[in-house]
Amino acid sequence: MDKIKTLLVDDEYLALNVLETFAGQLPMIDIVGKVKTPLDAMEVLQQNAIELLYLDIQMPAINGNLFLKTLPYRPVTIFTTAYSEYAVEAFELGAVDYLVKPFSFDRFLQATQKAVEFIRSRKESGPTAQATNTQYLSIKADGKLYRISFDDILFIEGLKEYVKIVTEQKTFITLETFKNLELVLPSPQFLRVHKSFMVAKNKVRSLDGNMLEVGKAQIPISRERKEELVKLIFG
Repeated sequence: MDKIKTLLVDDEYLALNVLETFAGQLPMIDIVGKVKTPLDAMEVLQQNAIELLYLDIQMPAINGNLFLKTLPYRPVTIFTTAYSEYAVEAFELGAVDYLVKPFSFDRFLQATQKAVEFIRSRKESGPTAQATNTQYLSIKADGKLYRISFDDILFIEGLKEYVKIVTEQKTFITLETFKNLELVLPSPQFLRVHKSFMVAKNKVRSLDGNMLEVGKAQIPISRERKEELVKLIFG
């Protein structure tokens, strides 16, 4: 298996050295760069196909969370920070793990193994859209490979590094990012209605307040985008 192309980002010299020392002991990691600012990180990301990003949060000019939001393509990300209060937002951005400084090598290894497993699983059997007469996703769940027709999907829920795909017949939980599925699924047919939910537009039955009825489920709708989404779904 090819090594995982990795970028280390931390504005503190000692913390950056710790990351390099820990990552350098792992044979599956290829350290492509180590930088101290988001601007330098952007340059490396533009020039290399980075798969794994270790990212500090508190940095000058722009913090790690905001920087990650600016990226058109997000590598698999492990946040490293001295502040535990950013964890919720980090996971909402799809981070696979969150390391609070000072962290041990064992904890670093645990987070890295999770990220590597996720990256390799996505390479081997991640969801792909098949452009044939019937469009579908290919996913791996419960140790099996499944083909899910777009027409069968009711909604998708993001669960940190996993997603739940609910169809008319079955519910699947697969190791994948919500963002990646959002890119794969056709936008006219599927709409992101909330930070953690995407629905099949033609499966929506009704809207009651801020809750959409999709199949037997009640799905929250973004208050900020409610007017726009109502027009897209019911217009």
